[in-house]
Amino acid sequence: MNNIQSLCHSVWDCKYHIVWIPKCRRKILYGRIRQELGELIRELARQRESLVLEGHLCSDHIHVYIAIPPKYAVAQVVGYIKGKSAIHIARRYGKRSWNFTGEHFWARGYFASTVGRDEEVIRNYIRSQEEVDRRMDQLKLLS
Repeated sequence: MNNIQSLCHSVWDCKYHIVWIPKCRRKILYGRIRQELGELIRELARQRESLVLEGHLCSDHIHVYIAIPPKYAVAQVVGYIKGKSAIHIARRYGKRSWNFTGEHFWARGYFASTVGRDEEVIRNYIRSQEEVDRRMDQLKLLS
């Protein structure tokens, strides 16, 4: 109970493990996009009074461990982060630089799980995702 936060009329500790993928699960989250996207996601979460506690960008999906205040729906925060980050990527790496709304960079939907007593398990899982993906890619090469 050491991470309890408060708003004007509520005390809360709401944490979620969120996962989403690029359209068609393309392996495109590397290099400059990867470096920029981490900080961008943290900033977009801050704009919705949320805090990214842990995160990892794999080449074809993103894991985010995030604290979201109860005054925001999880769908609202995730939709905001996905939408604004898609616009940023389209403007930065697309052909048009202004008045561009993004071309559906992210696939529809996401995975969300509440985090309770298993907080450390979730943190370790997110940290180990890169190694798991690397092993799975090596197994695919052998078959």
